[in-house]
Amino acid sequence: MRQAFAITASRIFDGHQFHEDAALLVDNGQVKAVLSSTDLPAGIIRQDLGDALIAPGFIDLQVNGGGGVLFNNDPTLTGIRTICEAHARYGTTALMVTLITDAPEIKREAITAGEAAATAGEPGYLGLHLEGPHLSIARKGTHDPALIRPMAQADLDYLVEQASRFGIPMITVAPESVTPDQVKRLVEAGYRVSLGHTDTSCASVEAYVEAGATLVTHLFNAMSPLGNREPGLVGAALTSPALHCGLIADGFHVDPVTMKIALASKTGTAHIFLVTDAMSTIGSDETSFDLNGRTVYRRDGRLTLADGTLAGADIDMLSCVRYVHEKLGQPLEEALRMASLYPAEAIGVPSKGSLAAGQDADFVVLGPDLGIHSTWIAGTCVFAKRTEPSRAFA
Repeated sequence: MRQAFAITASRIFDGHQFHEDAALLVDNGQVKAVLSSTDLPAGIIRQDLGDALIAPGFIDLQVNGGGGVLFNNDPTLTGIRTICEAHARYGTTALMVTLITDAPEIKREAITAGEAAATAGEPGYLGLHLEGPHLSIARKGTHDPALIRPMAQADLDYLVEQASRFGIPMITVAPESVTPDQVKRLVEAGYRVSLGHTDTSCASVEAYVEAGATLVTHLFNAMSPLGNREPGLVGAALTSPALHCGLIADGFHVDPVTMKIALASKTGTAHIFLVTDAMSTIGSDETSFDLNGRTVYRRDGRLTLADGTLAGADIDMLSCVRYVHEKLGQPLEEALRMASLYPAEAIGVPSKGSLAAGQDADFVVLGPDLGIHSTWIAGTCVFAKRTEPSRAFA
């Protein structure tokens, strides 16, 4: 049992509302209460952070790499640890390590690494997000078309067999390559199924939602655009009460006007949440790296292949939060929810995403300028005093 302590700050956002001049009471790695700083129990260990903001830790459901490591190139426990540590520097306290379409042997190594991380209780690790290979070649994005293929029975059997090994299992599939019956079996095995990399029609999405698909991978990217006669997956995503939608808010993947329209359109119990789609460059000084034998170049905040195709994102979650707040004009509390509460709801993790009593004490401490002061996982400080500023937006 770890000793209880309290952290006081000028503001605490608990995932639903702000508390002024408040204290976060933590006991044995969990939130015990958010209360007035004048109501703390006598003798409690106390740390006063002054003019700071405490908020739920960020949750990122699409992280390909960080700290100079791309998971496809280093599918190991050490690789996962490096990625989690890199993103903790920017307020992310839980993430899905993402494997981009690759060879079957790389997937097997990734699942073995995920099992090791889950067994070790690696701080920040939630599970694996398998993005491909069962996608649409027409909407491949940066995925290697030579590796994209329909889901065969052997693929399905293997995925179902492995589902309980590596933490939370998540998979992105396209209706062109996977049937509703296959999606149903994946959901029954425990997978969170996300639709993406597709030209599917809006009407066809309904069968996949009925089969249990509940997410959409990087809304607008690698899918047909919203059309006047064919709304496609975008139309289905924005109108379905069952589909939670990831969004890359870096200003390159989706135009800010389009993001504003989407945020205004999506209502109901399923929300738009932020993802970084971050590659190995986050927390590193890399200028290029390899993916499936191709070079990805880092220039002016973008990651591209030689032909200009976007290849993941060069952004951290705090910068996404700031973009949504400062550039798109969303209230700070909503931007914070998009990075914490909403992704937790999207994958059904009730112990994370807010600072309610009994939840995991995963939180981020921000300064008055929204810069990182510290990042905490299960009541333990895993990063403090980041010196470099997060990205600024005009």
